[in-house]
Amino acid sequence: MDKSKIKVCIGLSGGVDSSVAAYLLKKEGYDVFAMFMQNWHEADATLHGDCEWEEDRFVAEMVARKIGIPFYFVDLSRTYRQRVVDYMFDEYAKGRTPNPDVLCNREIKFDAFLEVAIKYGADYVATGHYCRKEILRSAQDDKAVYRIMEGTDPNKDQTYFLCQLSQEQLSKALFPIGHLTKPEVRRIAKEADLPSAEKKDSQGICFVGKVDLPTFLKQKLTSVEGPVVEVFDAYYADNPLYQWQQSFLTGILKPGATLERTVRYAPEEKVLTSDGKPLGESPFREEAVAALRDAELDHLALPVKYDIAFETETYRSGKHHIKKTRYKENPHGRIVGTHEGAQFYTIGQRKGLGIGGHSEPVFVIATDTSSNTVYVGEGHHHKGLSRFCLRIAASEVHWIRPDLAMPVGAVRRCRVRIRYRQPLQSATLLMRPEGLYVLFDEPQRGISPGQFCVWYDGEEMQGSGPIQA
Repeated sequence: MDKSKIKVCIGLSGGVDSSVAAYLLKKEGYDVFAMFMQNWHEADATLHGDCEWEEDRFVAEMVARKIGIPFYFVDLSRTYRQRVVDYMFDEYAKGRTPNPDVLCNREIKFDAFLEVAIKYGADYVATGHYCRKEILRSAQDDKAVYRIMEGTDPNKDQTYFLCQLSQEQLSKALFPIGHLTKPEVRRIAKEADLPSAEKKDSQGICFVGKVDLPTFLKQKLTSVEGPVVEVFDAYYADNPLYQWQQSFLTGILKPGATLERTVRYAPEEKVLTSDGKPLGESPFREEAVAALRDAELDHLALPVKYDIAFETETYRSGKHHIKKTRYKENPHGRIVGTHEGAQFYTIGQRKGLGIGGHSEPVFVIATDTSSNTVYVGEGHHHKGLSRFCLRIAASEVHWIRPDLAMPVGAVRRCRVRIRYRQPLQSATLLMRPEGLYVLFDEPQRGISPGQFCVWYDGEEMQGSGPIQA
């Protein structure tokens, strides 16, 4: 294969990863050109923040000059606003937790950006993602089948962000640094004297930069003060759904296995890949899991709803016996503060609550945008922080390889993650008419509607979908 006849557009962001990707492609003999995308304007009222795109563009242009490849600029801010920013506002308004980086890859980098690159004559688009692409041949018609594999660096795997890509998009994608570790990428950049060699990794919203999220959301979502309610353990003792889930899961355990409903907390490990480890053994009986009825799975996937009512009482205070009103004590919880809008908070959030007087950290365990209430719990082991099961609607289950799609009634063991930087978790997937259910071997902390749940078989990422409420 004469690589000099293959034209590749590298999405050059100004960071070290895409810079080294461009350098390696040029070194391998491809006909490479770089393109930098602008995804928003400072004059655009939708976003305000300390963004660095102008500096990034300057660095990207210097990298292209250093490598000796053409450099182009494309403004995709309108498309980005319509497909990513508006989606974020809509999801947060519904009390869900979106992932703009997943949408940016599906809708921008490997769609709108790809279209522009093709107009410039590109055969492929390359990025600096830490993942690998493999090509198989279909046994049925000998067509190419594309796989997304974990990156070699166990601390830097970025397949999660590509979980919504299609076979068509993958056919045009290249990931030149997926076989490298981050230290190796830094070393190559330094040896090649690339201007981005010492540049820190970007943070914040995809191709936008650091933006304070609450400030960003307040551009369109109205701030309305509401109560912050702390939920006590007693609530779960009296909650029928929680008690049913506890009893049901205990009933399908293997002999000798025990059920721990709360997460054994420890800071998340750095190892993101499967790292060659075998899939763990489920604590639940296989025949019992396979026989679960749809209604039972629905109940297992439901989050606990909080409906704590607070009554008021009047009392007299001080030497003048001034009449005042206070909330009566409630064994299920208490109002511990106020917030500026339930849509600005997400499950598992710890910062920004402004609640004192607790010996352990306080976390968001639920939000209710209809009543504008934020529910919190004290401590890493709070019962409201963890769940065993989630559901993805049938219409939103995405298979990267359609040939691996599970038919209704199928059961499959996989590794799963519900957010980037989470080590892979062992789980059982069950496909039913209403959607895909994921039953984890261990309780999962901070399952939030709107987050993408992604599953893997060994090193291969198979599919994904947004978590339902």
